[in-house]
Amino acid sequence: MTNIRFTKEALFDIEDIVLWYEEQRIGLSYDFELCLEAGLDTLVRNPDAFQKRYKTVKVRFISRFPYGIHYKFEKNEIIVIGVFHTSRSPKNWSKRLGLK
Repeated sequence: MTNIRFTKEALFDIEDIVLWYEEQRIGLSYDFELCLEAGLDTLVRNPDAFQKRYKTVKVRFISRFPYGIHYKFEKNEIIVIGVFHTSRSPKNWSKRLGLK
């Protein structure tokens, strides 16, 4: 079985996104959470299905919302490093990933 673990930064990302969507329209954050959950379920079922985008980091884009789940897959564990908007430059968050 594949375990999934979130870095504290990834959890902050999700919290920020949820709060922002809820400010836009009541209930929209719930829609985001459902799409995020579906994306995570896909990762757990087949973590190797997505290509590496940045050295060892893979990205699973979620449906309906412009966000990608950035993760590493090591020793039967998915480590979610962040949930980033697709418009963000990798330079803005590569430090978090340990990339230069």
